[in-house]
Amino acid sequence: MSTAANESLTPLPPQQRAFRWSDHASLWFSLGVGLLVMQVGAYLMPALGTQEALIAIVAGSLVGAGLLGWVAKIGCDSGLASAGLMHAVYGRRFAGLPIVLNIVQLLGWGAFELVVMRDATVAIGRQAGAMAAGYWPVLATLLWGGVVMLLIGGSMVRLVRRLIARVALPLVVLSLLWLSWQFLALAHAQGIEALWTRQGAGGMGVLPALDLVIAMPISWLPLVADYARHGHEGRAALRGTWLGYAVANMWCYALGVLVALVLPSQDLVTALLLAQGGLIALSLILIDEVDNAYGDTYSGSVSAHSLWPRWSVRRWGFMVALACTAFALVLPMHSLEPFLLLLSSVFVPLFGVILGRLAFGAHAGALLRNARGVHGLPVVLWLAGIACYHLLPRVLPGMGAALPTLAVCFVLAFATRPRNATE
Repeated sequence: MSTAANESLTPLPPQQRAFRWSDHASLWFSLGVGLLVMQVGAYLMPALGTQEALIAIVAGSLVGAGLLGWVAKIGCDSGLASAGLMHAVYGRRFAGLPIVLNIVQLLGWGAFELVVMRDATVAIGRQAGAMAAGYWPVLATLLWGGVVMLLIGGSMVRLVRRLIARVALPLVVLSLLWLSWQFLALAHAQGIEALWTRQGAGGMGVLPALDLVIAMPISWLPLVADYARHGHEGRAALRGTWLGYAVANMWCYALGVLVALVLPSQDLVTALLLAQGGLIALSLILIDEVDNAYGDTYSGSVSAHSLWPRWSVRRWGFMVALACTAFALVLPMHSLEPFLLLLSSVFVPLFGVILGRLAFGAHAGALLRNARGVHGLPVVLWLAGIACYHLLPRVLPGMGAALPTLAVCFVLAFATRPRNATE
């Protein structure tokens, strides 16, 4: 199949690129903010002490967002979407496997985002004295699925530069500031020094907590190049992506920890609603959550288009949004979360190998043009990396799995890459 007719496997020409570093930063700050991120932050407590949790949050956010930025630079420099990077490294035929796995995880996470938005919408409505009937969860799911379908019909570039940067971003920053102020006031009333020096109850070390923090940015690795390829310059894509996502990830994780400290609850949404003005602030965060579902849908459509280019990216986008909505209606998404996290684990070694092969001046476009059907060594390294990821917690339970696996795959892929990779 010729790549000339395949938008996902064709480098985006410079004249079609519009993103500056601020566009990358606003997009990834917005994508980094989410109720799910806050909920995972709350999971760190009470196993860790407050200071241990913050160390894991800062270090994990900087490392994870740095990896995102690195892949963004490669995508911007080459003009290739994530599917193109996979074809260049793993071969034209074999790349179909990780691309299909990526589509599956994007369908799952897209549906999960709709469920998070549905549950938050119903909780907000019931807090306001409405939405008591049993059909409201279905209507809320259809509503948010319809919003994603509406957005996917427009231009991704315009959405990022106009709606996210100019409207959604200022509103979500204000809501985060307000919630942070409210829960810091509660912390002060309860004795902020005692909360700051609180020790952990045990059950989780700092390194496994680091894995948990890094999991959120790493889950975006298969998507980042789909957006970064629209940037003018690779270093700007790296800086903007790194800064935007790192700040959002640290803020939301830390807010989740703060909420768990001062207002322990099994339901983060309920805890947020109890804050003064929490209804408005949570509503603004909920609106911002739409871009997470949109991000999954758009990248799923780009990946699907790479496999079946007879359908446009926009047409695939409608199909992916429709599938996510259907899954959100019929599947028990909360019980499927461990499966989605398990599926995400295959992308840590996948991108460790991609980074090792394409970093430091490798010519991704040339490698794509000269790609064979299957590149055996990268495939072996990826499969071995998956095994390493799942064996490490059994052999060294306190060490974590993501960073060691990523490092091993990167070093081996870089050491064995072809000598003409930079030509």
